[in-house]
Amino acid sequence: MSSVELDERLVRDSYPVAELPLCQLRLMDDTRFPWLILIPRREGVSEVFDLDETDQRQLWHEASEMGRMLKAMTRADKINVANLGNVVAQLHVHVVARRQADAAWPGPVWGQGQAQPYDLDELASMRDRLLAQLDGLKTRL
Repeated sequence: MSSVELDERLVRDSYPVAELPLCQLRLMDDTRFPWLILIPRREGVSEVFDLDETDQRQLWHEASEMGRMLKAMTRADKINVANLGNVVAQLHVHVVARRQADAAWPGPVWGQGQAQPYDLDELASMRDRLLAQLDGLKTRL
């Protein structure tokens, strides 16, 4: 899917969904939180400021569009967008749909309990929903 080699932890912990103009879009393997990851297809990038200005704008545009899409899909109370990189240095941006009733609210999702992996049917359903929404965004990305 992507020409940039991904950190093995990103591969292990998430599923590919689509290629956006700049980023590979992946779904985090945890059903507790609707959680997307955007990974720019640029080699050797660990910080947003490592991207040129055009790519920086595109990254935040894609993050905003994915947040808007995820909020509409999930009726989330809040969308969390984060770029940490303390564990996985490769630049990636988390877009997480949060609900006041979720397992980690109001704290961060990281380090909260055990991930609940998608089963094959749940994964297929979530991917299909995401792809259907993405189809409607093609002209905005």
